[in-house]
Amino acid sequence: MRRRLFFWEAAGAAFTSAAGTALHFLYGWSGGMAPAAAFSAVNESTWEHMKLLFFPLFLFTAVQAVCMGRGYPNFLAVRGLSALAGTALIPVLFYTYTGALGFHVMWADIGVFFLAVLGTFLLDGQLLRRVRFSQPWQQAAGLLALWALAILFVWCTFHPPRLALWRDPVTGGYGIV
Repeated sequence: MRRRLFFWEAAGAAFTSAAGTALHFLYGWSGGMAPAAAFSAVNESTWEHMKLLFFPLFLFTAVQAVCMGRGYPNFLAVRGLSALAGTALIPVLFYTYTGALGFHVMWADIGVFFLAVLGTFLLDGQLLRRVRFSQPWQQAAGLLALWALAILFVWCTFHPPRLALWRDPVTGGYGIV
């Protein structure tokens, strides 16, 4: 069972990393289509980069839930927690290193994404093995958290708050530019 879980977590990290990287460019490749905007980065804001981790993770969660069956009664609660933690790691790591240095560098920005993906799946694997958070209400809360994040990411792409997290540092704009 541990080997199977390791396979799923490694596959999830690889898929999320590859798909998230592709999503960075999808909006431009699509010619600015609104459906692509909903799931991919439309600008260089930190918020839009958080989507690059979340949506591949969300898709992989659906596949993993079907394939793993009922082998992990805490799956949805754990995935909800790890999704929240992973997406939060992006601004935490980014603003920490840029605050310390006073500037950002592209390779470090890319590293932040991959560290957040790694952190997501490491936390996920640890919590799944411990079989905590397996109450039905916790599963419902995890599922609700995943869907709430999905809706929030889409909504804020088209209606971004005028806050620093949503500000594109390249153009100074918000949302679709």
